[in-house]
Order: sequence, then structure tokens, then C-alpha cells
Amino acid sequence: MNSYVALLYSIVLGPGRRVVMADLKKMAEELGYSAPRTLVATGNLVFATGQTSARDLESPLEEAFSRTFGRHVDIIVRSGAGWQTLEASNPFHDEGEADATQVHVRVMRDPLDETALDGLRRYCTAGERLAIVNGDLWIHFPGKASESKLLGAITTKRLGVGTFRNWNTVKGLAEMLRS
Repeated sequence: MNSYVALLYSIVLGPGRRVVMADLKKMAEELGYSAPRTLVATGNLVFATGQTSARDLESPLEEAFSRTFGRHVDIIVRSGAGWQTLEASNPFHDEGEADATQVHVRVMRDPLDETALDGLRRYCTAGERLAIVNGDLWIHFPGKASESKLLGAITTKRLGVGTFRNWNTVKGLAEMLRS
């Protein structure tokens, strides 16, 4: 069995409706995945299966999500080993350890290349720093991320399918994989 992390783009289904993590785990079990676990109510799922391609797991999860919850949500899957690599590759590790709310990664379905940074740098008006590592976009927000002009520029239309996770979530999922 191989371990995987599935990241949901959103767990908000509409006004006043959120995905209940117990329902998400049940959905994974119905797909035949073993030992599904969630990290708090963050739209992250850790599970095991005999399949070997993370990318091949995305469509079945998205289809099951749509059937179960009545709405399409992009889901990005990484292997357990791939997630451990992501955790270890944080270019802003020290900043994240000082304040995990200031370091985020946009985990991408299709890897970004360095040219993506060219179109984003002009939105870094409050000291934000960017790095692309293994195709994922890491950002250090020295202030509040929610107040950054950069967030409005990081769209699916501009960069492709991806979803943000903060440093605490990255570490929490890595710890779940280790236990």
C-alpha cells in the first residue's frame, strides 16, 4: 500500500455549508482507500491504496466528491514521499518556524516553471518573497497574507490548478504520514 495526500481546493459548498470531514473519510472508504484520515477541518485527506500514480487518483476523487457533495472541487493528490519532499524543500523554513502563518505553498497540479515568477513579482508590494521549488509556488508574506495584493494575482487562470496550504498544514500532513 502507498500513502497519499489529497488536497481539496475548497471545502465550502455554499452559504453555510461546509464539507464534514467524517463524510470526506467515508467517501474515500467507498472508493476503496484504506485508513483515510483528515487534518482538522482543512480539506486535506491522507489515505493508502495499492495504486501507484497520484495523478490517476485525482479524477476518481473529484468525481466521487461531486456525487457525494453536489459540487465539483479540484483535488490535487501527492504521494506520501512527494509530500515529504515538499515539506523538506521549503525555501522559507526559518521564517515558517518563526511564524507559520507567513509561509504558504501553492501546491500545483501541473508544475510551474521559473517564468511564472516574472508575472507575479510586480504584485509583491509588501516585501513578499517568492520561490518555485519542484513546480510548487512558495511565498513568504512578512505581513498578513490576507492583505497582500499578490493573492489576487495568483489565480487558476494565470497559474493553473493549485491550492494553498500554510506551513503548519504542510508539517501536520507530513507528521500524519510519518505516524
